[in-house]
Amino acid sequence: MTDFVKVTTLFFSFLKLGLTAFGGPAMVAYIRDLAVEKKKWLDGKTFQEGIALAQAIPGATAMQVAAYVGLKTRGIIGGLVSFMAFGFPAFLLMLILSYLYAKTHTIPEVISVFTGLQVIVVAIVANAFLSFAKPVIKSKGETLVALFSFILFLLKVNPFLIIIACFIFSQLIFNDKTCSYNKSAKKINLRGILNLLFIVFVGLIFLYSFDKSLFRISIIMMKIDFFAFGGGYASLPLMLHEFVDRLHWIDGKTFMDGIALGQVTPGPIVITATFVGYLLKGYLGCTVATISVFTPSFIMMALASEISEKIKDSNIFIRAKRGLLASFSGLLLFATIKFFQSIDWNLLKISMVLISFFALFKRVNILYVVFIGIIISVFFIQII
Repeated sequence: MTDFVKVTTLFFSFLKLGLTAFGGPAMVAYIRDLAVEKKKWLDGKTFQEGIALAQAIPGATAMQVAAYVGLKTRGIIGGLVSFMAFGFPAFLLMLILSYLYAKTHTIPEVISVFTGLQVIVVAIVANAFLSFAKPVIKSKGETLVALFSFILFLLKVNPFLIIIACFIFSQLIFNDKTCSYNKSAKKINLRGILNLLFIVFVGLIFLYSFDKSLFRISIIMMKIDFFAFGGGYASLPLMLHEFVDRLHWIDGKTFMDGIALGQVTPGPIVITATFVGYLLKGYLGCTVATISVFTPSFIMMALASEISEKIKDSNIFIRAKRGLLASFSGLLLFATIKFFQSIDWNLLKISMVLISFFALFKRVNILYVVFIGIIISVFFIQII
C-alpha cells in the first residue's frame, strides 16, 4: 500500500467517524475499534498509551486520540490528516449553525429556544464539573488543589495564572515516586514538529500583517488550548474569561448559546471557538479561531507521542497531571456558578435544569436532552 493510499484511508476513516462523533470522550471506544480491531494500525497496548497521553496533555481527548493514531501510523502528516478529518464535520456544522444564529437570533421564537438551551447549558457544565470532581475527592491532595483553584477564581485571579500556580502547588504536595527518565527509549526525532512550529510562526506573522484583530483572536485561542488540561470542557472557563469577562467582545448569554450549539454538533465542545470566531470576524474569524484552538494541543500530542517513553514515568509529569486535572474541577465549579447567575430563573427553568442534570447524571445521551429542551422551549415560549 502506497503512502498516498494509507493517508487517504486515514482521512476517510476519521472523516466518517467525525460525522458521528457525539459524546466527546465516549468516541475513544469507536476510535479503538477502528484502529485496533478493524484496521490493525496499532496494538491494544500502544493504543492505551495514547489514551493516557491524551488525558495528560491539553486538548479534547477524542481529538487527541485520533491524532495519536495518525501520528503512530504515518507520522506528522498522518496525525494532521486524522486530526483534521475527525474535526472537520463539527467545524462545518458549527459554521452553518453560527451563520443561522447570526441571522435569526433576534426572532422571538429563536430567542425562546436559546433561552431554554441556556438553562440546559447550566446542567451540562454542572454535570461536567461532577465528572471531573468524582476522582478528585478521593484524594485529599487533589481536593486541596481543586479548592485552591476555586478560591483563586473567586478572587478574580487570571485563570492562566491559576493553572500555573496549581502546577507549582502540585509539585510541592504530591509524593509520586517513580523513575524520572528512561535512557533506553528510542532516539527522539523532532524534525516534523519543528517544521510544524515554523509553519505556525509564519502563519502568525502573516495574520499580524494582514489583520491584527485576527492575530489577536488566534493568539487568545492558542493560549486557551495550551492551558486546557482535562479535555474540551476545560476550555470553557478559559474562553469565558477571555472573550466575555476580560475583553467583553461577546456577552455571557451569547457565549452560552455557542456552548448549546456545540452540543448539537459532532466533535468536542471546544468547537464553540468556531461560533465565537464567526460572530467576531465572520468566515475568516471562524477559520482562524478553529485552527488556532486546536494547534497547540496537536503539537503537544505530536511531541508527547515522540518522547512518551522518556517522560511517562517522570515525577514532574505525573504530579503535574494530577494537579492540573484537579484544578479544572475548581474552574468548572466557578463556571457553573457564573452561568447559573446569568439566568433569570422561574419555576419552569428550575424544573428544566434539575431534570436535565438528572438525565445527564444517568448518562442519557446529551443530544436527547438538548432536543427535548428545544421542544419545551418552543411549546412554553411565553413562560421561557
